[in-house]
Amino acid sequence: MKNLSYYITLCFLLVPCTAVCQDTVKRHLLHEVRVSAQAPPSETYTSTPTQVVTVEKIEQSGAVQLSDAVKQMNGVTVKDYGGVGGIKTMSARGLGSQFSSLIIDGVAVNDCQNGQIDLGRYLLGNSAYVSFSNAQHDTPLQSARAFAAGNVVMMETLNPTFKEYRPFNLKVGFEGGSFHTYSPTLSFERRVTKKLSYTLWGNYITSKGDYPFTLYYTPTQQDSSSRERRTNSRMWMATADANMFYTINSQHDITAKAHYMQSRHELPGPVIYYHTKESEHSEDRLFFAQAKYRYNGKRVKAQAIVKYQLTDDLYEDTAATSRIRNTYLQQELYGSGTAVYRPVDGLKLSLASDVAYNTLVSNLEKNNLVKRISSLTVLAVAYDNSWLSASANVLATIAEEMATTVSTKTSGNPMSKQAYRRFSPYAGLNVKPFKNAGLRVRYFFKENYRIPNFNEMYYYSITRELKPEKATQHNLGLTYLWRRQSTTTNNQPASQERVTSRPYNTDYRLQLVADAYYNRVSDKLIAIPVQNMFLWSMINLGRVDIYGVDAKLDYTMAIGRYSLTVGGNYAFQQATDRTDRQSKTYGHQIPYTPRNSGGASIYFETPWIDLGYAAMIVGSRYYRQQNTDDTRLKPYCDQGITLAHTFSFSNGSRLKLKGQVLNIFDVQYEIVRSYPMMGRNYRISAVFEL
Repeated sequence: MKNLSYYITLCFLLVPCTAVCQDTVKRHLLHEVRVSAQAPPSETYTSTPTQVVTVEKIEQSGAVQLSDAVKQMNGVTVKDYGGVGGIKTMSARGLGSQFSSLIIDGVAVNDCQNGQIDLGRYLLGNSAYVSFSNAQHDTPLQSARAFAAGNVVMMETLNPTFKEYRPFNLKVGFEGGSFHTYSPTLSFERRVTKKLSYTLWGNYITSKGDYPFTLYYTPTQQDSSSRERRTNSRMWMATADANMFYTINSQHDITAKAHYMQSRHELPGPVIYYHTKESEHSEDRLFFAQAKYRYNGKRVKAQAIVKYQLTDDLYEDTAATSRIRNTYLQQELYGSGTAVYRPVDGLKLSLASDVAYNTLVSNLEKNNLVKRISSLTVLAVAYDNSWLSASANVLATIAEEMATTVSTKTSGNPMSKQAYRRFSPYAGLNVKPFKNAGLRVRYFFKENYRIPNFNEMYYYSITRELKPEKATQHNLGLTYLWRRQSTTTNNQPASQERVTSRPYNTDYRLQLVADAYYNRVSDKLIAIPVQNMFLWSMINLGRVDIYGVDAKLDYTMAIGRYSLTVGGNYAFQQATDRTDRQSKTYGHQIPYTPRNSGGASIYFETPWIDLGYAAMIVGSRYYRQQNTDDTRLKPYCDQGITLAHTFSFSNGSRLKLKGQVLNIFDVQYEIVRSYPMMGRNYRISAVFEL
């Protein structure tokens, strides 16, 4: 049954979606327009492949964590260590998770300790959209840190809107799920004046995480097995978020955010036959406060950003024979400024500069104080008109760091110093070859330079001399967008005496995106878990070549109060070690990188009920550098269904009820070796809005 569901879904994914609708009313083709009011990035006009999960898609899919939205992105690999509380990181196109930057409201979230962001720490309850761009976001007005990324995930906080008769909005929600998962949410928005408003949002989530799984006693999974249950998996996480929006006038505005997260996760560890370890846990605190000022003039646009971030992590193993307690306190002071000048229509010149000061204090015996000061500067030029969009920039990276062992006997003992310098170019192009067609062709080239993070350099159990990763990206793709809108008059007899004319709108939209790419990474850093998801080992591979294709199709049909959305995507990726021809791993796929992956979704909205179906397919991967049958992870297909209904009341309030069945065929699979994922599970939620 499980294999049958896998192949049925695969066939559905590869079958093109078509729809034919006819009526007798004259139709008008509406050309593409750009919307500026908190609109998500365009998927069509950009030279870099961009994907967007809007607030509507977030609600449809029931996405809770940022990782839930990123999993919907084509060509993105999410490493999930299982359960609600498992760490979730991402990589795309063979570039590791450290190449990806998370941008919240235009400000980057940084982590010098491990260089990767746990996507499970960030929730989507007050988000307007989540976008993902390969290489960089295609706009001149952004921070230098955003220009420097190999891939960019952007989260944008939802700007509040108010009704004339009520200066506040209130939202109360509760979600419950399998294995004792509970999550209440509270959101409050207030308009102080016409120019000033603020939002407060809070969430608490807890889970026992004791889901069942099948333990196979041999790698072939053909022999004996037993049904087990995940242990040491309890977690809780509390999040609070406050935002301020102040519009000074049409040219000046200020936004500010304060964010706090605190959590505790038990670490279940890998599942190994005849071996259990239930003595590890981690505790985390994350706080950041940021403010952004923007000036929007006729010829000049500018922004300034300031931010303070504190990250406090604790790892503890309470085993009686070897008690371990490691603490890491990281702080960052960050400032950024960007100016864009438009000398003539269509041409933009920009300069962006960032400065950051990072410190990391730990209780380890060596290198327990690490400092880094870094600066990024970008000079960029862009030109666009109705058929052409071209951009280029060069990034200068300068960084210096020092690791020190501080003891009670001395004030400080410098152990090592490192300095980094690099120039990295980028060029992108988007062309519309035919005036009256929605076809566009794009290309970009980019060089990336990634400095090893503090964990890689100083704290991994296997110490190595690591070099910075250097990556080059090439992408050639096309996008096609077709849309037809019309208004139909439907004559319906209201009674025997008269006939009424009731107009309704129809909207058909088809989008096709396809990109082929080639990436080369020199001195690629590969993370391999040693004992658990907290302790890792790092190695440098001399060279990795990555070839791939990403393709996506979306079709939407809306007729009056009914709408149907169908989507499908496919990604092929070959990421192989090309370091040494004499090596046993030469030509082998790098760990945890599937060659084939894809997904499909259907969502049908009616006045009475909303129905949804989604599937994610991931091909086989290998968890070691050497690809053998013993190191192969089996392919899997994860499918889910959604059922929702919204009640509207006369006072303008709404109550939305939703139920989901995830992994409906109870497929047993692993994303990371020996970390089994949840089988069939359930979610129900209720959200009341006033």
